[in-house]
Amino acid sequence: MMESIVLLLIFSFIVWFWLNTLQCREIARNLAKKACHQLQLQLLDDTLSLINFRLKRNQYGSLNIQRTYQFEFFAGGDTRQKAILSMYGNRLEMIEIPGYLQRTISPI
Repeated sequence: MMESIVLLLIFSFIVWFWLNTLQCREIARNLAKKACHQLQLQLLDDTLSLINFRLKRNQYGSLNIQRTYQFEFFAGGDTRQKAILSMYGNRLEMIEIPGYLQRTISPI
């Protein structure tokens, strides 16, 4: 009986984490799209790649997941450039687009 409860809790956590990651990725994709549009850049492939995630505390001591995504954009010429977008929970923490936007941090 106890093993069943533990397995159910583990499975529930995995499902929650997966759904939360999908939601966060969609928010991050929309933020990257909006930033590229405002800077008159083209978001390539309309995708983001998760490059890192970890637990992090905010200024009040609350623990949440920080996810870092990488995306590619096109500004002209013949090269793809890479940018970084960091989310704390479901909020934008930082976006860095080399040559255009250096570390825009929103309050958490």
